[in-house]
Amino acid sequence: MKLGRLPRLLCVGAPLTMFAAVGAAVPGVDARRPPVFAQLTIEQSLIVRVPRRIPARPLKWKSKKGPKCVAMSSIAGAAVVADDAIDLVMKGGQRLRAHFSSNCPALDYYSGFYILPTNDGRICADRDMIRTRAGGQCEIRRFRKLVADD
Repeated sequence: MKLGRLPRLLCVGAPLTMFAAVGAAVPGVDARRPPVFAQLTIEQSLIVRVPRRIPARPLKWKSKKGPKCVAMSSIAGAAVVADDAIDLVMKGGQRLRAHFSSNCPALDYYSGFYILPTNDGRICADRDMIRTRAGGQCEIRRFRKLVADD
């Protein structure tokens, strides 16, 4: 981390004269003189420079047979990847792709969706649907497990 300017402290005036101005008895200071005021200026700035990273090559995924159902509590995140699929990132790093029975164009447009909780706490293919922010519904046809293709 590279820092810019460090804090600067500037004090002008005689501090002992300030004590005399408020009535304090300070040896060697004449209380009859008019008070001298001091000014204190504090400046601080912090600059953090973040180096630009060279982008890594994008991962390519190989699709394998996936589960019939997924526990909702095991889902860590999701990403819209196409009109007919979303990727689910599971706790622990595994990825699943949920394919829909038909295209779901409103999903891509709004980039958001909802899944209503079920009694068993799972999302199952050929049973559950996702709901788009526009109000549409897309039935999940199947889950596919994604494995990084080296």
